[in-house]
Amino acid sequence: MRLTIAALPLLALLAPLPAAATDPAAGRAVATLNDPAMQDHMADTVTALVGALMQMKVGPLAEAVARVDPESDAAYIPPDATVGDIAGRDPHYAERMGDDVRAGTRMAGHAASALAAYAPVLKDMARDLAAQWERERAAARR
Repeated sequence: MRLTIAALPLLALLAPLPAAATDPAAGRAVATLNDPAMQDHMADTVTALVGALMQMKVGPLAEAVARVDPESDAAYIPPDATVGDIAGRDPHYAERMGDDVRAGTRMAGHAASALAAYAPVLKDMARDLAAQWERERAAARR
């Protein structure tokens, strides 16, 4: 009985696998995550966005905050300050973020590929666990 109760979360997790194993969208997602050109595109996009964000001016916002709360630290922010100035200047921050996205996308692609490869085995395992659960449930009712 304990085994069947312990298996219920596994069954719940594995229930969507049969659909995912045959879903063309899942196959396209795996292919996209494993495409080096797409990984580079995502990383370049993040690099550009973070780079632009770090150059965004925050001086006018700090001035508005300082008017509402003259005791706040915003009163000491220069009018031409950027997010990068406030966050601390690191000229390679955006590039490192892009590299992290590239590595994370590669890892997600590897994981998705492994799940796709194991999906038939996990599907069979889920079916076997479900059958075992049914047998145990029937035995417990006798």
